[in-house]
Amino acid sequence: MNILVFGAGAVGSYVGGHMARAGHSVTLVMRPDSAEIIAKRGLTIIEAKGKPFTVYPYASPSLRAAVATGTRFDLIALGMKSYDLKAALVEMQAVSAVTPPLLTLQNGIGIEERVREQLMPAELIAGSLTTPVRRNEDGVIVVEKSGRGLGIAPTQRGQSIKTWFDLLHETQLKMVQCADHRSMKWSKALLNIIGNASAAILGWHPARIYEHDGLFDMETAMLRETLAVMKRLKINVVDLPGSPARQLAAGLRYAPRSMLKPVLVKMVGSGRGDKMPSFHIDLSASKRQSEVLYHNGAIARAGWEHNVPVPVNTTLTEILLQLVKKPALRSTYRDQPEQLLAVVARRRAMEAVR
Repeated sequence: MNILVFGAGAVGSYVGGHMARAGHSVTLVMRPDSAEIIAKRGLTIIEAKGKPFTVYPYASPSLRAAVATGTRFDLIALGMKSYDLKAALVEMQAVSAVTPPLLTLQNGIGIEERVREQLMPAELIAGSLTTPVRRNEDGVIVVEKSGRGLGIAPTQRGQSIKTWFDLLHETQLKMVQCADHRSMKWSKALLNIIGNASAAILGWHPARIYEHDGLFDMETAMLRETLAVMKRLKINVVDLPGSPARQLAAGLRYAPRSMLKPVLVKMVGSGRGDKMPSFHIDLSASKRQSEVLYHNGAIARAGWEHNVPVPVNTTLTEILLQLVKKPALRSTYRDQPEQLLAVVARRRAMEAVR
């Protein structure tokens, strides 16, 4: 098949590279400097376990240039950040009147609904990659942890995604097919928000956050809020490759704090290694946007709409967005857990008397 990966950063290049290794004709749309590197050296993927491999997909510096080749693409995988999606869809509308099947690879809640509303593709498949990957300066993709993979799900009732599951299964990626895309994306978000906003706000590694008693209680309250919203919306928690979300949910619901804390401290520490979460990486790079809007922010919005208290998710979203817009405020919270906890406590008190 002819496959286009639009927004081929670390995630898009990783999935596209595996498709190329399986024998598909892959075009990666990426920044011009990255496209030049791939054109010269190919794309190398270094797995956490197993031998590195190099493939030679076509690398294009723009979507318009990729479409101008005249290639008829059977599938377009969207690999850009959630906050870049709107502009990317506008660009797609500008260069082509026909939209082939699309595969979303973004983290976050509400992505598929936005794509369908803005673009109305012929077919839309939701994807969630649990494999942590990063791209080196030389264009090499490095897998941070093995044993994970890709989940995909239909976005409409009665939609068959067998063709796409079979295609991706051939790539040697560890695959899971989920019945409902909302369950898959909300379950992935439940895992993504662990220590994510807090790490960006405080400048701390998530393991350190979970070792701190007050922050641990704040984080578990945030996760329980998320489960309460999912319950109200009748969204099931599902497991993804290497990511036991159901076990996490059961622990949050039933395990006493004395048992839950050491388990989560170990899980957070071993699951990430030395890598900081995505919200922190974007904030440190002075990005003017944050994917918190599609995680804690989306959870907060759903809570407000359905009368479920979400003070922790709301507060973390508001603070992080303030820090994105006003970098001078970052010192207010950096290494100041008591300041963060005080703001959260005030919001929780306000919600309790509302």
